[in-house]
Amino acid sequence: PKISASRRLFLKVSLLKKASTLIANEKEEKQRERERVLNERVPPLQLSGLSVQELQALCRELHQKIDVVDEERYDIAAKVTKNEKEIEDLSHKIFELKGKMKRPALRRVKISADAMLGALLGSKVKESVDFKANLKTVKKEEEKKEEVTDWRKNVEAMSGMEGRKKLFDAGGQ
Repeated sequence: PKISASRRLFLKVSLLKKASTLIANEKEEKQRERERVLNERVPPLQLSGLSVQELQALCRELHQKIDVVDEERYDIAAKVTKNEKEIEDLSHKIFELKGKMKRPALRRVKISADAMLGALLGSKVKESVDFKANLKTVKKEEEKKEEVTDWRKNVEAMSGMEGRKKLFDAGGQ
């Protein structure tokens, strides 16, 4: 059974009116209950006709009652914070057990090598590490350079087929 839009709106408005009257009645009931409890716990003060010593004694008595109430309030606040912490821990454990952990987006951080080592190794590294000192040194083989001589002196030795054969043999090595 489909409800028409006007009927739905009428029901919604009537529900809201009923809820608002219930809330108002509840507030009035709470106020009456509060006044009844206060009258029961704290009797009205009769200050007229009291001497100075009696007023001072009354003040001391009221201060003691205030201290007791403050201690109770502090104890209750401590219990509440302890319970809230426990609830938070348990809800975190439940969340972990479900396995639906949301990973935070990681940011790229520019950090020097020394700072990275300090973060990884903690206080073990006191001086900066020289990475170049730990690298292996590789000696390059020096290419054999043929002696550069005056080409005119060698022309006669390299002339003809014998000279070409020497060049071919030398190039093959």
